[in-house]
Amino acid sequence: MHQTDGTQEDTGQIRALWAEMARGWAAGDAALFAANFTTDCDFTTVRGDKPAGRDGIEAGHAALFDGPYAGTVLDARVVAVRFLGPDLATVEAESTVSAPDGKRSPPRTHGPSWNGPRSAPG
Repeated sequence: MHQTDGTQEDTGQIRALWAEMARGWAAGDAALFAANFTTDCDFTTVRGDKPAGRDGIEAGHAALFDGPYAGTVLDARVVAVRFLGPDLATVEAESTVSAPDGKRSPPRTHGPSWNGPRSAPG
């Protein structure tokens, strides 16, 4: 993994954010999936939608988890972290969604997909 500045601990905290999102996805829990986003964040879905902040991300994923993505599992892998400053990083991630029958979608690469403070939002 590529890393500029930052510590292994910082990178670990970023990986933990992605792991928490994946736990929320697996549980079909849109609130947990969206919890690590700030209330006023910018987010673009894989379909190009731009929900408004954490509430929009939660609402959109609730619809997905109650509909076409019910029972699916997200495998999100952090590929690269680049620290732009003491409290700002970009993250390149790759994700795969597995259907309840175990069939996997083709991997999707996202990057930069996380621009934000190194610590979880409060």
